Amino acid sequence: MVSSTVVLVFCLVAFAFIHSLTASLPFKRFIVGVLGSRVETLYMPVYSLIAVLTIAPLVYLLIKNPGPVLYIIPSPWRWLMVGGQLIAAIVAPRAMRDAPHRFKLRSQLAAPKTPEAGPLNIQGIYRWVRDPFLLTGLVIIWLTPFMTVNLLVLYILSTIYLFLGSLHWETRLVSQFGDEYREYQKRVHRIIPHSGGY
Repeated sequence: MVSSTVVLVFCLVAFAFIHSLTASLPFKRFIVGVLGSRVETLYMPVYSLIAVLTIAPLVYLLIKNPGPVLYIIPSPWRWLMVGGQLIAAIVAPRAMRDAPHRFKLRSQLAAPKTPEAGPLNIQGIYRWVRDPFLLTGLVIIWLTPFMTVNLLVLYILSTIYLFLGSLHWETRLVSQFGDEYREYQKRVHRIIPHSGGY
């Protein structure tokens, strides 16, 4: 019989594949080519829905088969950890609000340094950290006040996926904004707020 860990890893890999495919520029270009400009307003909601639907089986299987417990953090420390997770969950949406142009399909598919690509426009949370999604994702994951074997395996793989996704995202931003983004990288750390450089 296949272990619950193997099944969970398979579900995570399937989610990562679908998530990466639908986030890729070639896929977005294909969708725009098929559906035209009206896809601009629909893509992000549909993309988010697909992400939820593909992660749901993983969450269900993890709840059903968490695996042996490795540790449970006692009070009051667990509530401090949950508080940190809540703060990260509140901060994460701010990243979209502070840089909405980064998530517009038209800007992502535009040639570098064109009016459609838009300005880098560093503001809000991006003044302190380059990738708030990576930061908040790691905080939410690793401040979980309990740990099981299956959860640990998924958290390790998810951390790798988040980090590689961040590197890919930054490569796209460098190609879009050039030296302006490279100078920004020297001033602001990817995940450590108020730290300078890489």
